[in-house]
Amino acid sequence: MPTQELIPIRFALNGRTVEARVPPGMTLLELVRREFRLTAAKEGCGKGECGACTVLLNDQPINSCLKLAASLRPTDRVVTLEGLADDPLMVTIQKAYVAEGAVQCGFCIPGMVMSSYHLLRTHPQPSAAQIKEFHSGNLCRCTGYAKIEKAVAKAAAAAATSGQPAGGPAPEPRKETR
Repeated sequence: MPTQELIPIRFALNGRTVEARVPPGMTLLELVRREFRLTAAKEGCGKGECGACTVLLNDQPINSCLKLAASLRPTDRVVTLEGLADDPLMVTIQKAYVAEGAVQCGFCIPGMVMSSYHLLRTHPQPSAAQIKEFHSGNLCRCTGYAKIEKAVAKAAAAAATSGQPAGGPAPEPRKETR
């Protein structure tokens, strides 16, 4: 049986320039979980329908289960939930989720909070309709959506009163090599 050729790739992951050699069919989700041990993004459906695998690619949320790792370019910036651990806006979002009881089993939450983060970066004071729209690609089977939507509204209000930067793209990653 012939061995599969590995494709060399280079991109920014959570602010660090990384390199890997990947098989042609490996997804970004598989790459970040297996090779880089970043396990917040989950594989829920493998079809891009549940949003549990949401990460940011060049400041846009994507389903990492659909993105082939080999298609990443050196200029691409991938941010996982782990990469936002110290981000003040993400901390505010996470606290709001906990305060509103929006977390139950936790499987969908990494994808949900990544969508919440993108929403609040691009729409610091979102309407209820925007909150629903920005989370429409994320499925939750435990909580329903009312508590999640309330948590996002609470996070937006808290971010506004604390003077946290909002609007525009996510902060630029550090230029380091792993």
